Amino acid sequence: MIRQFELVERVRAYNPNTDEALLNRAYVYGARAHATQTRASGEPYFGHPLEVAAILTDLQLDDATIVTALLHDTIEDTTATRDEIAGLFGEEIAALVDGVTKLTRLELTSKESAQAENFRKLLVAMSRDVRVLLVKLADRLHNMRTLEALRPDKRQRIARETMEIFAPLAGRMGMQKMREELEDLAFDVLNPDARNAIMRRFLKLKKETGDLIPEIVRAIEEALYEDHVPAAVSGREKRPYSIWRKMEEKQVGFSQLSDIYAFRLITEREEDCYRALGSVHRRWRVVPERMKDYISGPKSNGYRSIHTTVSGPRAMRVEVQIRTREMHEVAESGVAAHWAYRDGERAHNPFAVDPFTWLRDLVDRIEKGDQPQEFLEHVKLDMFYDQVFCFTPKGDVIPLPRGATPIDFAYAIHTRVGDSCVGAKIDGRRAPLWTRLRNGQAVEIIRADAQRPSPVWMDMAVTGRARSAIRRALREDARDENVRLGREIARQAFARRNREMTEKALETAARKLGRQNAEDLLEAVGAGELSGRRIVETLYPALAEENATPRIEAGAPTVRGVRKGLAIRFGQCCHPIPGERVIGIRENGGVTVHVIDCETLAAHEQDLDRWLDLRWDEDAALFATHVARIDLTVANEPGALAALCTLIAERKANIDYLSTAERTPDFHRMVMDLEVRDAKHLSGILTALEAQPIVSAATRRRGVSA
Repeated sequence: MIRQFELVERVRAYNPNTDEALLNRAYVYGARAHATQTRASGEPYFGHPLEVAAILTDLQLDDATIVTALLHDTIEDTTATRDEIAGLFGEEIAALVDGVTKLTRLELTSKESAQAENFRKLLVAMSRDVRVLLVKLADRLHNMRTLEALRPDKRQRIARETMEIFAPLAGRMGMQKMREELEDLAFDVLNPDARNAIMRRFLKLKKETGDLIPEIVRAIEEALYEDHVPAAVSGREKRPYSIWRKMEEKQVGFSQLSDIYAFRLITEREEDCYRALGSVHRRWRVVPERMKDYISGPKSNGYRSIHTTVSGPRAMRVEVQIRTREMHEVAESGVAAHWAYRDGERAHNPFAVDPFTWLRDLVDRIEKGDQPQEFLEHVKLDMFYDQVFCFTPKGDVIPLPRGATPIDFAYAIHTRVGDSCVGAKIDGRRAPLWTRLRNGQAVEIIRADAQRPSPVWMDMAVTGRARSAIRRALREDARDENVRLGREIARQAFARRNREMTEKALETAARKLGRQNAEDLLEAVGAGELSGRRIVETLYPALAEENATPRIEAGAPTVRGVRKGLAIRFGQCCHPIPGERVIGIRENGGVTVHVIDCETLAAHEQDLDRWLDLRWDEDAALFATHVARIDLTVANEPGALAALCTLIAERKANIDYLSTAERTPDFHRMVMDLEVRDAKHLSGILTALEAQPIVSAATRRRGVSA
């Protein structure tokens, strides 16, 4: 555990103007608040806030952030209150400590919907002050370094949360060094066998080849010296998790992996970066398609560097990263560079990214009301990416995740461009929308005002932004189609009962049925959640009594062969209608009517004395309507459902229920309940439906499931 004066000295090293009195007061307050507490390891608890503060001094952060680290667990774990901290240390620090406390209380590895909702809260808290996340990341890093004392199940939960949430967040905020350590610590818990296997392979490689890093560093330094390029050169082995992830992505073994070493060239001037690149390429052969220039096209988190892979000494492939010292500071500490101090002053780094840019975009998505699970998917996609850079026809650079398509490119420009996309030209040639974009390609989006997103685009899009916009558009389109269909079904239901359908009537029905407005009511009818008859009977209750179906009343005259006084029910398993041969089964004090080939009858084969031979009354078709269920496969095109409703209405039938069982870019498969007179009436409707070009199949359906 570092001591009080050591922490102050660490801050003074980069900020001679630090408020020592403030740091000392925070140290004493935190030590007293946690005085009686110990960690799971038995060590004094205050050692943890101290180590968190020490981690943040490595990022050279301001006094408020260091003090927040010292106090970050006081509200959560001691009797301290927000008001007390505000009184002693000021409102800025109190707000930061309170923000960290709220993040700590979020359960980010709960079931998916709760995790997604809590992740929203995390990002909203971050958007107020990103320093809250910096403290939380340092807190998580120290906790990961000291997991040994916890139960195995708790270690697994914390490691999984770190790998899924905090490590990607650190990466997305540009804090690569912290991200790599978090990933590797979590990897050691989640997959220790894989990590140990990689470490053994490293040891074996060193025995076979010796330590290659000093040799390659000397070779690069000699090349730079000969070309008079000033630069500091360092090298390292890539971390085990980074190597394992590449092995998984490329589906190769350790021996087939080429670039397991990474070298950095740090220059003072940007032009020296390109001179250093020339020196490296002149000395060793460059590996094709492995050169990326993030200086001319920076990543959205502010990262700037040149990456190249060469076949170096002993034919070993090595990755070389070249950047200036200021670029390196941003590459290591990301948005933390925005608050970094040097020589007592806030360091002005021209490459430090605005820490609120990405968060503003995410919070804007929250306000647009994405579903929690969709929002979480969106954010995870945005955090786990490697970039390619493409150009608009005007020469603007559009950064996209690797594997992105022209659909993603279009939505990256603007939602309206994405929604109206009908095609794309890549480097001047027409290309399918599913084409994977590559670095440096020029992309032109072809648009049409009448175009709307297709469900198949969900399989093409990679970015969270595109997928979120496509989902929203599809929901709007489905709603519009359901409203149109619901209006037609409701119109038929009103006309069948000689009533006029008005907007006032629909608004009244919506209110009585618990819907917000008439449009919501019609959407529910079109989606099969409500029937048109239910709307009419809600407005005119007397019609419900008049239209009460006779099939469950004692002695109903629609079928013959039932003793007087027994209730007649029609089986929902087969929906018998006049014109079909029927059988009755005595049960539950009445008779259930089935068609002769109903599968349910097999269950009654041992009780033949309960069987009744029935026949339809000659006037059954005139006495009442009967429900028949049909399956429809209909083309997915505008106006298709409205055309079917009109055709059914023209044949004097009524739609009692409708549900979409399956929806694809090419067709809809629907289940529909029709009120028909008899089998002949139904047969005529099915024939008419099958004759329609938009209908590929129309068949009778047995059973109650949709």
